[in-house]
Amino acid sequence: MSVEFVDKRRFCQKRDQNSWMENTTMSDNNIDCPQNLPCEFCQRADDCPEKYGEKRTYKDCNLTVHYYCVLMSSGIWQRGEDEEGFYGFLPEDIQKEINRAVKLKCTICKKRGASIGCVASRCKRSYHFPCGVQRGCIFQFRETFPSYCWKHRPTQKRPSNSKGPSQCTICLELVEHAPSYNILTSPCCKNAWFHRNCLQCQALSAGVFFFRCPVCNNKEKFQNEMLRMGIHIPEKDASWELEENAYQDLLQCYQHCDIKRCLCRNGRNYNEPDSKWEIKRCQYCGSSGTHLACSSLTSWEQNWECVECRTILAKSNGNCQKWRKRTRSMPEKTDIGDSLLEDPSPKCPRQSPGSRLGFLVRSPKICPNGFSQCSQLDLPSADNRLISPSPLISPSVRNLTLRKMQLGVQKREVSNILKELRSQIHTKRTRLIIDRQKIWDSALKGFQKRNFDPASTIEVKYINCRAKIETDSGHSSNEDFFQLLMLHLQNSSLFEGNSSKNLSFDSQALKENLYYEAGKMIAVSLVHGGPAPGFFSKTLFNWLVYGTEFVKPTIEDVADTELLQSIEKIKSAGTLSSLESAVNDCSKYLATVGYLNPVTTLSDKNMLVNEMLHYHIIKRTILSFESFRQGLKTLGVLEKMQMNPEAFCSIFCHKPEKLSAKLLGDLFTIHCLPGANKARSLDFWMGYLQETEGGESAVTLEDILVFATGIRDVPPIGFDPEPAVKFLQIKYPVGKRDLNCLELPITKSYEKFKRSMDFAIRSTLRLESEVH
Repeated sequence: MSVEFVDKRRFCQKRDQNSWMENTTMSDNNIDCPQNLPCEFCQRADDCPEKYGEKRTYKDCNLTVHYYCVLMSSGIWQRGEDEEGFYGFLPEDIQKEINRAVKLKCTICKKRGASIGCVASRCKRSYHFPCGVQRGCIFQFRETFPSYCWKHRPTQKRPSNSKGPSQCTICLELVEHAPSYNILTSPCCKNAWFHRNCLQCQALSAGVFFFRCPVCNNKEKFQNEMLRMGIHIPEKDASWELEENAYQDLLQCYQHCDIKRCLCRNGRNYNEPDSKWEIKRCQYCGSSGTHLACSSLTSWEQNWECVECRTILAKSNGNCQKWRKRTRSMPEKTDIGDSLLEDPSPKCPRQSPGSRLGFLVRSPKICPNGFSQCSQLDLPSADNRLISPSPLISPSVRNLTLRKMQLGVQKREVSNILKELRSQIHTKRTRLIIDRQKIWDSALKGFQKRNFDPASTIEVKYINCRAKIETDSGHSSNEDFFQLLMLHLQNSSLFEGNSSKNLSFDSQALKENLYYEAGKMIAVSLVHGGPAPGFFSKTLFNWLVYGTEFVKPTIEDVADTELLQSIEKIKSAGTLSSLESAVNDCSKYLATVGYLNPVTTLSDKNMLVNEMLHYHIIKRTILSFESFRQGLKTLGVLEKMQMNPEAFCSIFCHKPEKLSAKLLGDLFTIHCLPGANKARSLDFWMGYLQETEGGESAVTLEDILVFATGIRDVPPIGFDPEPAVKFLQIKYPVGKRDLNCLELPITKSYEKFKRSMDFAIRSTLRLESEVH
């Protein structure tokens, strides 16, 4: 790939991010934007960023240029750092390109300075950027940033069933069903037509994360076609997301008791957190509320619905009493401590209780004929049964089973979402040279390279103690790298806490932009088939997904032992004097928090505790959070998290599911040769897995998975290709990690099968450990 491709791509992305955040890195002594100075390329004085990009003047060099005029010029590329020159385009290089363009005459206006040429072979047309726009040239803001003249520009095919005029989907004015330069059609929807200017304005406002088909909401196919037709899609957040307090009205929480007989002496609007006078909102509409005591609710975790919602649900279910009984038979105050059985998130509807009443028990996937995969529908009906939990099972065990079932469903949902994001990955390779002993430093060096592209196929190469690349790093190099990287992040100074962690505040890490890099690494790991972090606290995850207004830190989020003792002392104060004593002991910290009000009543302790928690978890780390959040936007991961919060919570806040014989049995598809004893081979395989799980084998279930795939845990995105077991006429098992395939011997006795499995797996893993 040419230098021009790599450098111009980086320049475009960096410029989009910085310009929309109004982050100018140039010195005020060197840059000015007077309205009357013309661009050295196009000789126009227009200062219109929407049409020609940013306009800048370098007084020291006497240069005035438009951003798009520089970017689309054929003989210039970015040689400097992002902080140098015009976002990496050095003034001397710009001047050389101007000198080159002076010799070229614009085919359209006949004036000199035409620095842009058509990329079609044998086409000698040159033109200025504004002239090309007026004449209908196509400028593609991707890859090598090519331009096409009006004779060779790409075109769209007219749909066969398209007749007569229709409305532009954006401005609703009439357009003819005839694709042209100014009229475009959607590649994913029939009879969806747009004005070019309407699409361009929408793309500049929505940015790459939100620009999609206005009709069907398709993103990938629609964006590719619009880029091909010359629509500029900046790599930035949507303009409405950058507007401060744009949705402030939507973030107001309803706080009013609507029960017919309110018991609170302080009135219906009184709300005291963590007490019986805390207001609980309707779990369905959120526009009605009640004090806990007014509705006989013993804790915040219990669900409550208003009369209107209860009536609607009763009518839709056809039996009010049955629905009410079912709701109350499944109280939320269980001992599993998981958000999957707590109140629904503000943006996600709660699952109906009836969806938890059964689970599927199935046999391993078997392919009885040859090596073609067999559908579950081919199995006997007895192998697929819907089993309801036994009434003899204790409620805690039943809830734990339901929790595992929900986690499994949500992890499958995450897998599908990540596979959709993986479609962005292209075949261009990016090599990362990694030192196992310095995993963070070497990873950071690779991710901070100027030409690092998260959408490239990542190729990991390890170096040994002599700084030489290891010749055989195995199929699992990438997964192993991301596994080590996530482990380092979990134990790094960027996070604080025990098992469930929140962001810390590290001024040096913030200065070096490490929080951003950490977020980017997590996003890249997920999309490229690596593990999820699995150590986020619910507070941190909710903060990322819902925003500050919906986050309520708890004492469990505090990792500072001294601060934790102070908060607990304040919270447990039983008298006003003991509360005042506890406040005096931490007066310096309270001054830092900004809480200077004297305590007058014992009830002030709740507000005081909330203020301390909010400062320590949220306000203190707000800069770290914003940087980390920007990194998580890489490859669209944060957007998917916000659209599917409960699904992503299953991998961000929970460790991978512990391997079991059933999990591996379901994971691998069984292939049997024609004529082989399929039942016996399957019995040997499942028996070996069960003995391994029970500790009766020389290896572990993790060893079996590593032997077959090179990975210790099932990645959130799943395996590609899907793991398989093939029974062949061989002597010892073979693990083909590039195919995620286990080739197992066909034996007459289970003892022989077990010995061959133990020997092959132990020998292979021991040899690999000696090499590394």
